Amino acid sequence: MIGHRLKIARAAAGLSLRDLALEIDSLVTAQAIGKYERNEDMPRSSVLLALADALRVSEEYLLSDDDLVLEGVEFRKKPNTSAREEAAIEANSIHLLERYLAIEDMLQLKSVDWEKPRSAPHPVLDIRDAEDAARSVREEWGLGNDPIPQLAELLEERGIKVLSLALENIDGLAAKVRRKDHMAARLVVVKCDAWSERKRFTLAHELGHMVIEPAASLSEKDVEKAAHRFAGAFLIPADTLRAEMGSNRSSVSLGELVALKARFGVSIQAITYRCKDLGILNQSAFVKLFKLFNQRGWRKPPYAEPQAIPSSWEEPKRFERLCYRALAENLIGEPRAAELLGISVRELDARLDNPVH
Repeated sequence: MIGHRLKIARAAAGLSLRDLALEIDSLVTAQAIGKYERNEDMPRSSVLLALADALRVSEEYLLSDDDLVLEGVEFRKKPNTSAREEAAIEANSIHLLERYLAIEDMLQLKSVDWEKPRSAPHPVLDIRDAEDAARSVREEWGLGNDPIPQLAELLEERGIKVLSLALENIDGLAAKVRRKDHMAARLVVVKCDAWSERKRFTLAHELGHMVIEPAASLSEKDVEKAAHRFAGAFLIPADTLRAEMGSNRSSVSLGELVALKARFGVSIQAITYRCKDLGILNQSAFVKLFKLFNQRGWRKPPYAEPQAIPSSWEEPKRFERLCYRALAENLIGEPRAAELLGISVRELDARLDNPVH
């Protein structure tokens, strides 16, 4: 039955039932499409083809019964985010993830299982316990105290699917993914056009939620603070930062913060928070710096700090590489590769001829 997939594809396209009926030139009514989505009826072949064309998916996609379900979805969002926007983002996430899993199946690759650290979940009774959790994950994954060059690649190596979407009021989301006859997977979605330092912090923040177990006594706000503390500790290990800055500073220059930003790949503001958390900067110095950040306009969109790291730096690339591999091995043709990548055949040819994009 096509109900679930039809509804997902329609939500991903941002269409209402009435909109979709108009897109297919009123071959059937909005009420009829609603029946298809509730699995109360099945469209005839001509309607199925029209629906697939309008939604830019294949007929096989609509007819497949390998449904994905997102569970425990957590958004990093602005307060004015609408329920409709959240639903569209979830739908787009499922849609992209299905393509990802499809290409893994074509290549007969075992979908990498989530490599949960052995010591996880880490109990967090106090926000500072997140510091120990980050240190443990780094140790178990053999990362030492060095900065992490590309976090999206690291997480994908550990079995977390990372997707990049055009988002407005949402910085990202994390969820468990249930798939028929498969173990639950992990998913993180980031905002494609955000500066990479913001993407990296979002990725580390969501990893924190996956590996910590907050005490019931912690408020929702404190749980978010714990995930923030985890992200800071994971991206900027305490020993490394102290070696760079010393243990106690009464002030720090913007030039030094910019240099640290280039080293760790995180925002100047995140580094400043980290210095405060570790007691390297006192409250007075911290407040003084954030007043300066406000004056410079770095606390508001587009968060244009100096030496911003381009959004392309922290883009997940594994899915794209797998599509090129399947094309090279003649498992798919150019039209199918373009469909999976969500681009035109002309754009695909341009990428193959000139890989810088």
